[in-house]
Amino acid sequence: MKRIYPDFAYSDAPRAGCWWDETCNILSRPPLGEDHRCDVAIIGGGFTGISAALHLAQAGVSVAVLESRYVGWGASGRNGGFCCLGGGMLNNQQLDKTFGRQSRDEWRQAEKASIQFVEGLIDRFGMDVDRHSNGETQLAHRASDFEKMKGDLEYYAKSYGVEARLTPKSELASEGMNAGFEGAITVPIGFGLNPRKYITGLAGAAEAAGARIFHDTPVTAIARPGTGFELTTPHGKLRADKVIVATNGYSAEDLPDWLAGRYMPTQSSIIVTRPMAEAELHAQGWTSGQASYDSRHLLHYFRLMPDNRMLFGVRGGLMATPDSEARAIKRARADFDAMFPAWRGVETPNSWSGMVCIARNRMPFVGQVPDSPGLFASLCYHGNGVAMGSYCGGLLADLVQGKTPDQIYPKAVQRPLAKFELGRWRRAVMPFAYAGFALKDR
Repeated sequence: MKRIYPDFAYSDAPRAGCWWDETCNILSRPPLGEDHRCDVAIIGGGFTGISAALHLAQAGVSVAVLESRYVGWGASGRNGGFCCLGGGMLNNQQLDKTFGRQSRDEWRQAEKASIQFVEGLIDRFGMDVDRHSNGETQLAHRASDFEKMKGDLEYYAKSYGVEARLTPKSELASEGMNAGFEGAITVPIGFGLNPRKYITGLAGAAEAAGARIFHDTPVTAIARPGTGFELTTPHGKLRADKVIVATNGYSAEDLPDWLAGRYMPTQSSIIVTRPMAEAELHAQGWTSGQASYDSRHLLHYFRLMPDNRMLFGVRGGLMATPDSEARAIKRARADFDAMFPAWRGVETPNSWSGMVCIARNRMPFVGQVPDSPGLFASLCYHGNGVAMGSYCGGLLADLVQGKTPDQIYPKAVQRPLAKFELGRWRRAVMPFAYAGFALKDR
């Protein structure tokens, strides 16, 4: 298995202090211990893979999920818990130029539909996911950013059919959002949740429908011994008619070989405070439960959770070593203290990191791997995988069965991933990109 980060990035160490792990147990599931056969094999037990497994099992398809560690071990069980718009990085002008106006509209509606898709799953299966926040709020880092937000009102109305709301700087404190920002825009779509509770509920629903999930079962090779596929694992082989690769930022260059150079894992780090008293919240002037992020290129994302812990996330280190991990967490704490000075004495006992995944052409890919009949993949959600990853799992369930998807399937996600420059050394461009973003954020 070829990966582009050191082994440390794929170990348990980066997630050792994850707060979500203290909130919800993951069922113990055995590894694949002998040869097995199914209609569809899924590599990866995150939002995409488990969503696909659920919808396939509900359709009567025999499905098995092979997860290298346990359900939600990767980004799906350690992210910030923002179920929100996003998934791609192309703006409307770029979408129009590349795919056309109709396809742009399809993509925007798919973003909205992905949130509704997750809402539907939560409601249908009665999941308790600690849901909160009425939409999502972006806070202006600079006065010029707030001026741009005024123009975004029309964008949200035309793209998603919703009425966004502006909050000038003078009113932020009255809305419980005192952190030195120049204003804000709130979009009434999306919410915050506990991602570990969500992925746990999703896995339980998939198993109840008939899916089989194997833990501690890394796939080391994909072969075609005639018809169908054969997946090799340490303790057994799985034969399947079709295969879904749903590994996102934890993908390998050779599973399948087509992925080599076509995805870029980037690290994100999170700290979480202890529960704060009401007096502490009022001392800072931040009492809002809104899922929030700022307008920086190297953005911060943060939200006050229902138990008054503050979650605060930043783009993480670039090297994926113990030292770089420590530096990323230290920087997160420094940024937190600068944004919320009244909380400098508040402990942050939980900290961890994980990898999001970006594409060279800045849009997800969902579909059949080129020139590989029966082999499907979905990845590159650009840090917004709670909603879009779940949604794409539903798309894959239909595509694998040869059906035209019931959900919106935008042309923008049907385009195969392009290769990054420098191949497996593509991480070398990231320090320069981050330095450029940091200059723009001043």
